[in-house]
Amino acid sequence: MPLTGNVIIVDDEPHVRLFLSLVVRGLGPVTINEAPNGRDAVALFRSLAPAPNLILLDVNMPGMDGIETLRQLRAEGARCPIVMLTSLATRQRVEEALASGADHYLRKDTPRTEIASELQSVLDDAEEQPSQARSA
Repeated sequence: MPLTGNVIIVDDEPHVRLFLSLVVRGLGPVTINEAPNGRDAVALFRSLAPAPNLILLDVNMPGMDGIETLRQLRAEGARCPIVMLTSLATRQRVEEALASGADHYLRKDTPRTEIASELQSVLDDAEEQPSQARSA
């Protein structure tokens, strides 16, 4: 099923947000909402109606990092899939992100077609389990 509705892309680098928006637009007719940092992402999440259907979140950002942003988004009630993105992936950071409520973790240097495929898989999994409640 194609991705529809709102998507939030959070990354401190504009070229990464542009790249990810191109990938996400290939998954369906979406409205892309961008934030350059964690604080803006949380504020954007609060202001969106309807709530987003997907959030892509950079791990390493100045100010509020991606893990703290993830925790705040879940505490604010984000029930959609949240996919963490990073250039550097240590096992400890991956485990911390997953334990904090991330649905998936991708390296930014993953080929575009593979990112699209992984995102579609995350969305398909979320659709198959819509009644599963998210914890904060």
